[in-house]
Amino acid sequence: MPESRRPSFVLAEDEMEVGVGIHGEPGVERQKMTTADEAADVMVEKILTEMQPRTGDRVALLINSLGSTPLMELFIINRRVRQRLSIRNIHVYASWTGHYCTSLDMVGVSVSAMLLDDELQSLLDHPCDTPAFKVADVRH
Repeated sequence: MPESRRPSFVLAEDEMEVGVGIHGEPGVERQKMTTADEAADVMVEKILTEMQPRTGDRVALLINSLGSTPLMELFIINRRVRQRLSIRNIHVYASWTGHYCTSLDMVGVSVSAMLLDDELQSLLDHPCDTPAFKVADVRH
């Protein structure tokens, strides 16, 4: 933290934390560092367990850097998340990948998925222009 010059948490070189908060709040588990694909698999399974989607459902995805994770790595996670959803016949209607909600000295990625119904999908179809989030018209 800037005022104390001490980290809010410490991980070993070979560890990662799953479910960590944007400001370093403790996650749901610590585990040994894995590949990007394996980490994405863990995140997708946790999300789908909570979401309980059905075959053919639609989702919107947000793949977000927590701070210093580069865009290339975010797109690797995006690719794997889409593969895992496709295997379950869950359709990605819209997705965004980038640095949307970040924190000082944070490394990592957050994966957010929103199950869509017709109303939510129609709301996503409209452009958005804010200082932190801009979306063109995504209508197909």
